[in-house]
Amino acid sequence: MADIFDSYTTADAWDEMFERPGVVRPAYEAVFAALSPLDSLELRYRTDQMARAFTDRGVTYSYGGEERPFPLDLVPRLLDAVEWDRLCRGVRQRVLALEAFLADAYGRQRVFADGVVPYRLLYSSPHFHRAAHGIEPPNGVRIHVSGIDLVRDEEGQFRVLEDNVRVPSGVSYVIENRRVMTRTFPALFAEQPVRPVDEYPQRLLAALKACAPEGVTDPVVAVLTPGVANAAYFEHALLARLMGVQLVEGRDLVCSGNRVRMRTTRGETPVHVIYRRLDDDFLDPLHFRPDSLIGVPGIMSAAHAGNVTLANAVGNGIADDKLLYTYVPDLIRYYLAEEPLLPNVETIRPEEPGRLEEVLDQLDRLVLKPVDGAGGKGIVIGPRAERDALDRLAKEVKADPRGWIAQRPVALSTSPTLSRRGDGQDGLAPRHIDLRPFAVHDGSDVWLVPGGLTRVALGEGNLIVNSSQGGGSKDTWVLAPDAPPSRSAGERSTPVSEVSPRQFGPGSTSTPGGPAQEEAQQQ
Repeated sequence: MADIFDSYTTADAWDEMFERPGVVRPAYEAVFAALSPLDSLELRYRTDQMARAFTDRGVTYSYGGEERPFPLDLVPRLLDAVEWDRLCRGVRQRVLALEAFLADAYGRQRVFADGVVPYRLLYSSPHFHRAAHGIEPPNGVRIHVSGIDLVRDEEGQFRVLEDNVRVPSGVSYVIENRRVMTRTFPALFAEQPVRPVDEYPQRLLAALKACAPEGVTDPVVAVLTPGVANAAYFEHALLARLMGVQLVEGRDLVCSGNRVRMRTTRGETPVHVIYRRLDDDFLDPLHFRPDSLIGVPGIMSAAHAGNVTLANAVGNGIADDKLLYTYVPDLIRYYLAEEPLLPNVETIRPEEPGRLEEVLDQLDRLVLKPVDGAGGKGIVIGPRAERDALDRLAKEVKADPRGWIAQRPVALSTSPTLSRRGDGQDGLAPRHIDLRPFAVHDGSDVWLVPGGLTRVALGEGNLIVNSSQGGGSKDTWVLAPDAPPSRSAGERSTPVSEVSPRQFGPGSTSTPGGPAQEEAQQQ
């Protein structure tokens, strides 16, 4: 039987499993040993079994107008304890800086007066909502849940690709991926000290209860969903069930006397904390879009009166603006007096004097992203774009420099992924991945679910990892401290033959590499 890794060749990027051809990184040795005896038919069979399990549980997504099981690759992505600790500290730092910025932006606005961030960024952002001005969260938390998208560059260093602090989605896949993987490879989990992820729902519930209005000792929490037609409805229902709270739609809530009540079969019940999973614009038709049929009229007035807490807070979108992303390292220094632990991708702001011409002169060597884009839409990867597309892009950037940022291409790391080869046979091939850790802030600490969501671009050479663009995911394992550590390039790793006989300017903060940028998947 041929070894499943015999035909695996690394790409021109950092490979998560192999330091170089034939040399397995120490953290992956047990996984490599478990997968090596399997052939492609067995791998495909187990993958199909996982897909059927997802279909049975309703873990699907809409792609091309069709509901499909969310693709889960059976090769996990591993992070050792030391690396995970470094990522946790970097994400906590970033979340706390963004918390401070949001409080300042909807408060005294010192960061603008001190010239750290220009005023024009705030007032030109479509997500700066004056309706949110003056709302003071009971425990000072506006970012109850965040998803900070990270990529590993060609040198193996993690960099922040973007911030998601409105209504980041995907944590349900983290929970469900682990559930199905433990059933598919039970023996592997018995041998590996993998940290569990099932603590997330209770951590989230505790954080939501901690932000209840003042004087409420036994808060009622509800999850507000746009409804079954929403692509993330499965996640809304799953989290509500795991937390033991009600899942409600806008029509289930009523506001009167600046208080929110939930309709039940026993009458109306007060609601104190609402974990909302719909965008600001649709939340309250009295303050935002008057044609919204899924919102709750008057809920913003109740929030202003301090009778209900909205999580995440309304107006957080200014922190998701990709133009603000370029200032986050400066925000960390300004608010926390610390140096950033996780660098940004090197970014150019076309709106700045002299930078527009710089961007236009090298469109074919940059990645252009709309500052308000989501789901991978609107991205133009210059080195792969046709001339006509670049000409159209140049006109759009000239017309609205504020609406774009330009980034140096980054070579996303790769991981072995079950794929269909050119000869029509299944095999393991390198595919590009990213990482979205999910952080929960309860006012006293920022806690990260061990691992987060690793998204994978399933097409050969594809760099867009969103499910909306045909991407899939991998189970992300954080190894306990007693597990073997990963080694950086240059350190000696174990050769395959030794494992077993069968194994084989301002805002500029990155380095160039292969083209790869990916947008946040938000609901």
